Amino acid sequence: MKKSLTVIGILLMITTHLFAQKAEGNYFTSFDSTKIYYEVKGDGYPVILIHGFSGTGQGWKSCAVYGDLLKAGYKVILIDQRGNGNSDKPHNELAYANDAEAKDIMGLMSSLNIKHYDALGYSRGSIILSRLLVLDKRIHKAIMGGMGDAYTNPDWPRRVHAYKALMGDTTLHDVDGMVKYIHSQHFDELSLAYQQKYQPSTSIKELAAVKKPVLIIRGTEDKENGSEIGLNKLILHSELTYVPGNHNTAIRTSEFSAAVLKFIGD
Repeated sequence: MKKSLTVIGILLMITTHLFAQKAEGNYFTSFDSTKIYYEVKGDGYPVILIHGFSGTGQGWKSCAVYGDLLKAGYKVILIDQRGNGNSDKPHNELAYANDAEAKDIMGLMSSLNIKHYDALGYSRGSIILSRLLVLDKRIHKAIMGGMGDAYTNPDWPRRVHAYKALMGDTTLHDVDGMVKYIHSQHFDELSLAYQQKYQPSTSIKELAAVKKPVLIIRGTEDKENGSEIGLNKLILHSELTYVPGNHNTAIRTSEFSAAVLKFIGD
């Protein structure tokens, strides 16, 4: 139990440090008038990077993959998902329901006149990317980092406990580390709670129907979010690769970046 809390606490500290940001981009008004912050850099084939829970797009700038994509000539799109960073943080819980975050990304791509794109998600970002694979035909290739098959369960205990704890339930000690850190950073806890309440699951049947190429990247020491082997088996056209690191560190490695560039460049 103590080890689990330590992992959650470290993840949140690293995430927040990496995702501290200065606004340098633009705003897109989404389907329900929520303003979504984004940045675009580069002029090549578009790749959108989707951050994890309580993060922002800026964190990618501290990861090797961001600079390497730009050096390789790609157009890199960063987004603050609703409820995070510079984007609006609605306190109407239904603002997070019915694939709202995936719809934000789809709307942004339409506003940018992007016909085809690749997408990279990490941790919770992979969960949102999974919905894009179901909903948006414009995706060419997808990379899911830091994710196993746990999110396919709509009653995933971690999601349920995170929501309840952020709403004030003090009996769910498996998420104590997460809640304590969020309290200390003065995040918008209600919007984070709603993100957990309405965090989408993608069914086994939906994943089996995905025909796009998918790369699953896992840190060799990452034990979070279920089985990556199980996820690999659920997505017919997926491949699985490992890079050094745990859930917190794998995303920042040169090996992670190299795996992404090789996959989208093939």
